[in-house]
Amino acid sequence: MQKKILIYAAGAVGLGIGSCLIKSGLKVDIVSRKDTTILLNKNGLIRKGIFGKFKAPPYYFRSFSSLDDIEEKYDFILICCKSFDTEYAAKDLSRHMYLINKDGIIVLFQNGWGNAEIFKNFFNKEIIYNARVITGFERKALNEVKITVHADSIHIGSLFTKDTSKIEELCKFISDGGIPCIPTDSIEKDLWAKMLYNCLLNPLSAILKVPYGKLAEYKYTKKIMNEIAKEIFLTMHKAGYETYWDSAEKYLDIFYSQLIPSTATHRSSMLQDITKGKKTEIDSLNGAIIEIAERKKLNVPYNKSVYGMVKFLEKQGAFPF
Repeated sequence: MQKKILIYAAGAVGLGIGSCLIKSGLKVDIVSRKDTTILLNKNGLIRKGIFGKFKAPPYYFRSFSSLDDIEEKYDFILICCKSFDTEYAAKDLSRHMYLINKDGIIVLFQNGWGNAEIFKNFFNKEIIYNARVITGFERKALNEVKITVHADSIHIGSLFTKDTSKIEELCKFISDGGIPCIPTDSIEKDLWAKMLYNCLLNPLSAILKVPYGKLAEYKYTKKIMNEIAKEIFLTMHKAGYETYWDSAEKYLDIFYSQLIPSTATHRSSMLQDITKGKKTEIDSLNGAIIEIAERKKLNVPYNKSVYGMVKFLEKQGAFPF
């Protein structure tokens, strides 16, 4: 029987992942804001960028503006909203439990730390999985996404179980649709690696209005990123979490030699949001580091500084200059 997939939120990530699943021939439904739903149903979904062009006509998938309009049962529900909408998404989906198939799972395609903990308050933790994405998506129109950069395969796994059997099919479907994706039993390490990457790059990219590569060209911005990394490693270890490197120095070697070069031209989602006068995900990134550090009685001044500057820009509604 063909697998049924629901994409919750059609931002850049939702459109990008949705395009892969539609291209692989699956039955895909998308829940999005009303204006996006109208355009998707009228003109279809368009993907451009480094993995090639793909257009899914409206009859290839379905788009809805509310879960109330759906009566299907889904094998995979992919949460692709911004992290500041995580609790709303969890509550919304919990009011529509009938949408989740008996063996269905929820996969969080989100930035930041703490999203799974929120979903755990509403759902059995055994069905909650996380995706780590280091692929750059830019939403060029309400129904169009451009894939700008790709640093590594998408990884999908659970913080609560080592069982990867439930997501092996989903990973294959995404890979078949154009973006490499693999299951992992080490998603905590992946998520903290992504936290490091995002916390070092996104705030400064947004504050200074530059792509990632520019931040590595100057000793002043490198100094700030280095100190943010040191604070994160201290906080992470005090809280009992792990990633693939045991020190900031070892991580920064990879960061400057491999990660930034492969994504040098990317404009962070935080910069895109600030430019459009939208709320950012700073609270689930550097804000999460600050929250954990405070619980552990640690001081993280560099994280606090960039956090404060991004919050200032949010309050302006857009760049004031």
